[in-house]
Amino acid sequence: MSRTVHCIKLGIDAEGLDRAPLPGALGARIFEQVSKQAWKDWIAHQTRLINEYRLVLAEAKSRKFLMDEMERYFFGDGQVAQTGYVPPAN
Repeated sequence: MSRTVHCIKLGIDAEGLDRAPLPGALGARIFEQVSKQAWKDWIAHQTRLINEYRLVLAEAKSRKFLMDEMERYFFGDGQVAQTGYVPPAN
């Protein structure tokens, strides 16, 4: 059974995540306030960050960078690290 959340990122009521994506307070906050679509969008952005910044996830500083970016992406002022990604023209 799906649940509905008011997505803090998209500003709409949408299907919520099935479970918290992370342990701890941030994971609980994401579970309560982020939709599946917004989480999917974050995963795509995170992948671009990992590739373009050449992050090594075995390093603590790379993981901290991603966690900080995630918090800004969902709950901050919208100022996240930029990538060079340009969506393809349709």
